[in-house]
Amino acid sequence: MDWVSGDGVPYIDDPALVDAAFERGERDLGSAVIGLAFNCSLEEASPRIVRAMRLAEAMQRGFAFTAAGVAARLHGELTPELYAALRAEGAKGLAVYAINDTLAYVPFRKLPPWFKWQWVLGMVRNAVEGWWLRLADAVVDAWRALRERRVRGSGGPK
Repeated sequence: MDWVSGDGVPYIDDPALVDAAFERGERDLGSAVIGLAFNCSLEEASPRIVRAMRLAEAMQRGFAFTAAGVAARLHGELTPELYAALRAEGAKGLAVYAINDTLAYVPFRKLPPWFKWQWVLGMVRNAVEGWWLRLADAVVDAWRALRERRVRGSGGPK
């Protein structure tokens, strides 16, 4: 079944078509659920996205996680099943971008506890990395200034 419209964007707005395609074992179900995420309600798309996250082919599973990220962006929330599926995959697996989209587009107060911890961890990690980079820049600048002073003081390079 062809899920892609003329402009290359997955387009499907009938969950029953996706259910039937699951039953037939069709390919490209991961991209089909991206279309559902764009064109259906979160309640209609969620169970199909979760089901696509369990497909055998890694690329199609990746598309399913992309669909979860799309749902988070469009709706500003996810269903408990989608939160659970993202948490089960973990922040280092196929779900990394979907989790990042969730943390960026779902208000903090709506996030389940594990996602709140991921948000806090990300903020702390970013702050420490920023401090580290500013410190490294300061050390490099100080080293360059010291070398320039030595070169000027000795009459030039030898």
